Amino acid sequence: MSTILNTNGEALAIPALCPEQISPFYIITADWNPDVTHALRDGAADVLRKAGVSEKNIRLMSVPGTVELVNAAGVVVENASPAAVIVIGCVIRGDTPHFDYVCQIAAQGVASLNARGKAPVIFGVLTVDNLQQALDRAGGKLGNKGEEAAAAAVTMANFPFLLRRN
Repeated sequence: MSTILNTNGEALAIPALCPEQISPFYIITADWNPDVTHALRDGAADVLRKAGVSEKNIRLMSVPGTVELVNAAGVVVENASPAAVIVIGCVIRGDTPHFDYVCQIAAQGVASLNARGKAPVIFGVLTVDNLQQALDRAGGKLGNKGEEAAAAAVTMANFPFLLRRN
C-alpha cells in the first residue's frame, strides 16, 4: 500500500469524519481475486461506518480487474463529487511480466488522478508474490489493508475542512 499507514496487524486508529463532510465515499473493487478483494472491500466499508460515514454515503462499485480501477475512479472523480475514492485490487506475481504492467498502470493511474486534486483516490491495491501474502493482508495476520485504506480516505476527505479551520 503506497498511500497509507502500515499497522502490521496492530489495532488501527480510526479518524472521525468531519461533520461538514457530506459527500459520498466510493469503494471500487476489482473482482479479480475476489477472496482477497472482497475481504479488503468489506474491511474498508466497516471502517468508514466506524468513522461516522452514513450508510447512504458508502457507495460500492466493482470492475473486472485492477487495470479497470483507474478508469472507474476517474469517472467517479469527474462525475460524482466524492469525498474520496478507494480503489481495491490484488495483483499476484506470475511467470510473465504482466504483473509489472498491471501494477504500473494502477499506480501511475492513481497518482495521476491524485495530482489533479479534485478528490483523493486511495491506492488499496495489494501487489504480492503469492496468494498467502495477499490473504495475510486481507484480514489475516498482517491485518486488513482495506481498513487502512479507509482510514486514509477519511483523513484525506477531512483535509479541506481542516485546512479552512487553520
